[in-house]
Amino acid sequence: MHVYAIGLGSNRRHGRYGAPRAVVEAVMAALSPVARSQILTSAPLGPSSRRYANAAVLIQSPLLPPALLAQLKAMERAFGRRRGRRWGERVLDLDILLWSGGAWREWALTIPHARLIERRFALDPLRQIAPSWRISGNRTVRQQAARLTRPRPAHRSVAGRVRSSVGRASDF
Repeated sequence: MHVYAIGLGSNRRHGRYGAPRAVVEAVMAALSPVARSQILTSAPLGPSSRRYANAAVLIQSPLLPPALLAQLKAMERAFGRRRGRRWGERVLDLDILLWSGGAWREWALTIPHARLIERRFALDPLRQIAPSWRISGNRTVRQQAARLTRPRPAHRSVAGRVRSSVGRASDF
């Protein structure tokens, strides 16, 4: 039996379930998770203007990653997901973020998820249910989430180039 961390997202209403938060709730129930995060709200990436409802769950499955991915894609279609523009609005988005088997890489699937380390909307819910899971190398989910949230100092080269709005005599 494998354990998978699944990321869930929705930013479009569903005819039966309603608002994105309710869509995520319904999908979490359908997945029968062993652990589930709170549902968080995040700003969209790309051209979409609607905010997302995001969550993460841990599920157990005997399936290998490609077979589980096929089931998740079928669930997306059942909830009305259609192919469209990248990062557009969607009723449901399901992603395998991590799994207990470590790294997996083939043409249609990469685990850990290829963009996981740079996406707070995926890391924040995942941190609630699997903070000590390793993403890659030595970094845990908790550590990577902290890296994205800590304040960063201004870059030295930018600070040294601040100029007066009046300019210098040689500028005229």
